[in-house]
Amino acid sequence: MFKSLFKHLILCLAGICFLGPFAYLLLTSVKSIDDIFAVPFVWWPKQFYFENYSNAVQAIPFFRYMLNTLFVSLLCVIGELIAAPLTAYGLARIPFKGRNVIFMVMMGTIMLPMQSTMVPLYVLYNKLGMVNSYWPLILPAFFGAAYYIFLLRQFFMGIPQEISESARIDGASEFRIFSQMIIPLSYPALFTVGLLVFLSSWKDYQLPLIYLNDPDLWTLSVGLKAFIGEYNVEWGMLMAAAALFTFPIIILYFFVQKVFIQGITMTGSK
Repeated sequence: MFKSLFKHLILCLAGICFLGPFAYLLLTSVKSIDDIFAVPFVWWPKQFYFENYSNAVQAIPFFRYMLNTLFVSLLCVIGELIAAPLTAYGLARIPFKGRNVIFMVMMGTIMLPMQSTMVPLYVLYNKLGMVNSYWPLILPAFFGAAYYIFLLRQFFMGIPQEISESARIDGASEFRIFSQMIIPLSYPALFTVGLLVFLSSWKDYQLPLIYLNDPDLWTLSVGLKAFIGEYNVEWGMLMAAAALFTFPIIILYFFVQKVFIQGITMTGSK
């Protein structure tokens, strides 16, 4: 009893540590300027200033930026869910010479820092005429990311080989085995990968900042910097816009947390 209580107490304290910054974000989003810069520090606002939300939405083309972000995120999810399962299936269930070497080389790319490839990729996209468009943000997803391929490979390796062998005996092709037998058994893992890709694309700031020069193409993460001026920062509106930026992710997680946790557990079981 005491051991279980101690574990739950530790988890509650850890949860409070994670919720602290988010609580600060929400409370600051409804504070006036006087409360934000009050000395000593004021946690609870003296008066709720909900105008920060309406002012933030009106100060920038908020919903346009949100649609741009949603467009990029959904296309990245589609691309990754096409490329990653196909690659993972080949590495996990089709025996061929050099398979393990290819897998190790692919996993080695995870250790490459983004900064080491940033300039070469920018030069490449610039020569292809893709700068100031969504292509540099979307196109890599259609070639598969090593991390998501690894997760799906681990899941595919856990599916009994007898399923594929019995299908081959009946004359099924590899693609038919993949599409009609492996994919239906892999929905939790695919759902997890799709959610991870969506979250990564939704909150990405660096790539849109590098490749998108036209303000009409900006994603929401880049658009929020409009509240940061040369000499001052609109903290109330910035926090309100950041809260609106975060709400869809939180709502999405509450709806899919069961499948997400199941997928993470199953992909990491091997």
